[in-house]
Amino acid sequence: MITSSAFKGKRFAVLGLARSGAAAAEALLASGAEVIGWDRQPHAREPYEGRCRLIDPLELDLTGFAGVVVSPGVPLNTHPIGPHSRQYGLPVIGDIELFAMARVSLPPHKVVGITGTNGKSTTTALVHHILKSAGVPSVMGGNIGDPILGQAPLAPNDKGVGVYVLELSSFQIDLTFTLDCDIAALTNITPDHLDRYADFAAYAAAKERLFQMQQTGTAVICDEDAPTLAIAGRREAAGKAPVRVRTADLEAAGLAAGRSPALAGPHNAQNAAVAVAICRQLGLSDEQIAKGLATYRGLPHRMERVCEARGVTYINDSKATNAASAAPALAAFPPDPAINGGLPRIHWIVGGLPKEDGLGACADHLGNVAAAYTVGEAGPMFAEHLEGQVRVERCELISEAVRRAEEVARPGEIVLLSPACASYDQFRDYEKRGHHFRQMVGVITGCDTCDDVAADRSLLP
Repeated sequence: MITSSAFKGKRFAVLGLARSGAAAAEALLASGAEVIGWDRQPHAREPYEGRCRLIDPLELDLTGFAGVVVSPGVPLNTHPIGPHSRQYGLPVIGDIELFAMARVSLPPHKVVGITGTNGKSTTTALVHHILKSAGVPSVMGGNIGDPILGQAPLAPNDKGVGVYVLELSSFQIDLTFTLDCDIAALTNITPDHLDRYADFAAYAAAKERLFQMQQTGTAVICDEDAPTLAIAGRREAAGKAPVRVRTADLEAAGLAAGRSPALAGPHNAQNAAVAVAICRQLGLSDEQIAKGLATYRGLPHRMERVCEARGVTYINDSKATNAASAAPALAAFPPDPAINGGLPRIHWIVGGLPKEDGLGACADHLGNVAAAYTVGEAGPMFAEHLEGQVRVERCELISEAVRRAEEVARPGEIVLLSPACASYDQFRDYEKRGHHFRQMVGVITGCDTCDDVAADRSLLP
């Protein structure tokens, strides 16, 4: 656990006691702070009975408090905690801001912050993996893995100082004000989370704030879209020239050919290019970086190879919750003249809770799609857009889509769950959706090598 004398004797309200909120409350209590905690769920409040006062901060006079800590899931544009806190001149912060405040108490270290609409999880995990494989002390946190405050502080070793590698969503950046990253990186910006922001410009501005918090650190920006190109230009105009990254840099550096199959596709080439630039800034050699690129195993639900059954490869890309993140998955498997005469080979399972109308960037890669299997609330919309361009099977459920795809897919072809939608119409989150897909693949194909295979055939539709 990360603690700090910076919190001792101060009073904080923590709204939400699951995961990041729980880690924040524990770190504050262990640091000698006074904590007022609240969560709507009784089971989340139970561990704090007798340890802190449990009351909703909306019911409190917050005079004298140091801050109100909330989860990134709290919608600041609609939740009353924002205006309530502002009455008392208090910042609404998150666990990342507490980490920033605690840095003064930590051994010598560096912080890498990585944001972007798509690819930030893979880029974060890849940087962490490359550092670990090179023997550099490193932990991963933020929007991925365990909350950063709940992890043990890093100590330097003979390979260098410890590196905290943080994936940062726009929601987390909104709750952060003093995180001075040694390296701040941006993968890309495309429309997302527009229910939380006034418009796309406001969403892009939230990402840009990561660089505005930097004092002397390095900015690494993949400037392959208009918003990132504009941000890079503004950094240069301010006299803080960023390290500009392009996907082609990976090939130019001679690091493309040997990368892991978990980094297949143009989107992962972009992720790898950003990771390479970050690791070079941290002082790693290309030899060390190449070793990490070759041994990276990938993240669950992100182009995750579930199994190969009767020559057909099943891939779980449940994390693709918008069209911009699903499009690279479709681009990763073009027709191959050596497979079925060069015909399209992707059996695409698409749909869920839509974030946008239409196919977006996915429309550019329909030549790679043998058939589409539409599911969920967005299924009819996708079917209408796709019919006449590819063969469409209206399925509603993922289990039915897997069954139909398994019946017709031929060796060398791909059954790809890349939904281009949120999961909330049928699943709690994208992880549950991806887990269900893995189960269905295992049950329907009879493959006994899949992770989390459910042997209960009653799960079949």
